[in-house]
Parts: sequence; C-alpha cells; structure tokens
Amino acid sequence: MMVSNALSVEKSAVAARLRPYAELLPSPDTPDFGNIFDRYGDARLVLLGEATHGTHEFYTARAAISRRLIQHHGFTIIAVEGDWPDIARLDDYVRLRGPRPHRGEPFVRFPTWMWRNEEMLGFIDWLRGHNAQLPEESRVSLRGLDVYSLGESIEAVIEYLDRHDPPAAERARQRYGCLAPWQDDPQLYGHAVEQNRFAACEDAVVEQLRDLLSHRMKWIADYDGEDFFDAEQNARIVRAAEQYYRSIYRRASESWNLRDRHMFETLQAVMAHHENARALVWAHNSHVGNAAATAMGWHGEFNIGELVRAAYHDDAVLIGFGTDRGTVAAASDWGADMQIQELRSARDDSWEAAFRSIGLMRCLVDWRRCKDGDPKDTLSQSMLERAVGVVYRPQSELMSHYFEAVLSEQFDAYVWFEESRAVTPLGPVRPHGAPEVWPFGL
Repeated sequence: MMVSNALSVEKSAVAARLRPYAELLPSPDTPDFGNIFDRYGDARLVLLGEATHGTHEFYTARAAISRRLIQHHGFTIIAVEGDWPDIARLDDYVRLRGPRPHRGEPFVRFPTWMWRNEEMLGFIDWLRGHNAQLPEESRVSLRGLDVYSLGESIEAVIEYLDRHDPPAAERARQRYGCLAPWQDDPQLYGHAVEQNRFAACEDAVVEQLRDLLSHRMKWIADYDGEDFFDAEQNARIVRAAEQYYRSIYRRASESWNLRDRHMFETLQAVMAHHENARALVWAHNSHVGNAAATAMGWHGEFNIGELVRAAYHDDAVLIGFGTDRGTVAAASDWGADMQIQELRSARDDSWEAAFRSIGLMRCLVDWRRCKDGDPKDTLSQSMLERAVGVVYRPQSELMSHYFEAVLSEQFDAYVWFEESRAVTPLGPVRPHGAPEVWPFGL
C-alpha cells in the first residue's frame, strides 16, 4: 500500500510540473489538428511514432501532421515501417505512375491490418489528389523501410533485369536460386544455416548486388533512373534479409540492430535520391525514439531514431505518441488472427500514468528548444513506457510491453491521447467502383 501511494505521489508531481507545458490538441480527425506542428517545419526529418501498431488516433494524427508539413513546409518524402515492394505499389498510386509488375497481393503477410486499414486509405487518397496538382518531379513519394520482403524483392530484381539485360537476369536467377527453397518462409533458411544443415547464401546475394551496381551509370543513363533505384533497393533488401534471417536465431539484439540499420540506410538512400529532400518517418516509438535513452540501448540495441539523431542532430525531430486506454487492433500471438482488444489503463509507475494525471484528453508537450528547466528536467528520470506492437498480451503486460525510458532524451516532443480506439482494417475485396490501380485492390 505504501508503494502504491508513493507511486501516486510521484506521478502526480510529474504531472503537476508538466501541466503548464501541455498544449491542448483538437481531435486528430479535425482539419486543424496539424496546425500546431508548424513549429517543426524547419527540420529536414520529422519522425512520427506510435505506441501501438493498431490505434486509430496514431494513424490519423500522423496523417494530419504530414498533410500540414507537406502543404506548408515542403516535405517531399514519407518513409514508413513497411516493406519496400508493398509500399512501392502505393507509391505508384500516389505519384500517378503506371502499375508495376508484382508478385501477389500487397499487405497479405501478417500483420495485414498495419497498413491495410481505412485510416491509411484516407491518407493515400489525399496524397494522390495532392500530387495530381504537381509536376511529376515535385510529387511526394512514399517509401517502405523494412527488411521482410525477401521473395518479392528477388522477383523485382529479376523482373528489372529481364527487361534490360536478359543474360544478367539469368545470372541473378542462378545466384538467388540459393534462396529459392526459402522464399515463402525465410525463417526456415536461418534455422537451417544455424543448424549447419545448409550453406549460407551470403556470397551469392552480395555478388548479385555488386553486379547490379556495376551497371548503375549506364542503366540510369539509358533507362529510367527511378526504375533502377527501385531495383537497387530491392537488391539491397535481399542482402539485408539474408543477413537478418540468419541472425534471428542468435542474440535478439543482433537481428534488431540489423533491421534498424537497414531501415536507416534505406532512409539515407531515399534522401540522397531526391533533390532537397525532407522526410517524414512513420514507425513505432521503439524505432523512432532514441534507443540510447531506453533499456533497449542499455542492453546493446540501437534504432533509427538514435542513428538519425547522430547523423542529423537538430535537423531531426523525434516525436513520440502515447495513450492510456481504449481498444487496439492486435493479435494474441505472432501469426494469429487480429482481434479488437481492450487496451488496459497504463500502470501507475509509467510515463503514461503521469500524462494521464495531467488531466487533458489530448495534448502536446514539446521540449525541443528547451535547454534547462521544465519540462525537460521533469522528463529526465527513468520510468516505465508501454510498447504494443502487432501482438498484445495483457495477461503478461509488464513483462511483454513495458521498458524503462528517459523521455527527455528519447524524444523531442510527445503527443498524448488519454483514450483511443482501434484502427479499422480493410477487407480483402476491392470496394465497388474503385479503379484497378486502387492501392489495396486486386
């Protein structure tokens, strides 16, 4: 009982010190939600987090902020925690490019609801309309940062080579043939290599990437530079995925670091590919916050946020998002069906509890320009922070979803929703009347 009372006093004290700096926000579904984020219009990179992968408010808030920064401050790239080939299908749609050859449907791997949802669809349609008013070279691009698309990326590289250099395509088939048995379940590849039952394919995929890059200048000059960039990035994904799937049976930190380094390097490549690039990143708090200020970093893991902070310093803004309670779209286990689950009210010894005690349903606390004093000093202690990915296990919430974090160093600002609701997943069928190029269609 004494411990509980002490926690209540502590969170109340934190809340009292933060309350003067908490700026009330309207609903993220209203047109003026993004206006308050004009203050970040001077950055080159704005990283927008989420505390879960299945919350309506996080998606709609990021969309509203992105619309504002695109329309009024010239941001040109949105990079998301999604697979490059799937997001490329959306990029074709929003930049009004012709549909590309593809292997299967986009966003059919678990977790389908993460990007195949009504909230994302609304933003994608807005972005297409925005881009339709601009010349092709000025249109906002949408890019995927993740590493999981082994099979789709192999197919994309071969398809590119089939069009431009059939002998090179045949060499690629032979090299990638090493991975062919594992394309649909690459985790089994990693297991086989770790058990010494199969030789690693690392040399073959590295050789293929080098071969492709050796033709870069000629093929960019002779063909479409954007087309080559897509093929190059897919070849890099194959290399990174081969490393990643071998690493998942070793230390957890090794696979995490490989994935986040790949996502950062992809972000860097996209920034370099676009002239005067300014980017928005949509990813989980655990990726966009500075890992060095969390238990992740204290145990040897780094992330995009930490790498971005080191590379861009004050030209990058890291914004965390949090919620206390409501509903969330999540599965009970990896690969299981999505459920709309009740999100428990946050623990009393957490940052979420401190923000709950501020007493505002929605607010922004910003300490980006703060050097000393509140609110930064108040946020410079270590407390628990909740992270729900695509899996939510309320029965083991403390062990499964909480970690220690120093919020002042993890983020530059924090967006708070006291109560939130689940995203609305889209069904597998294209809506009646939607065009064939509709991004989630057949």
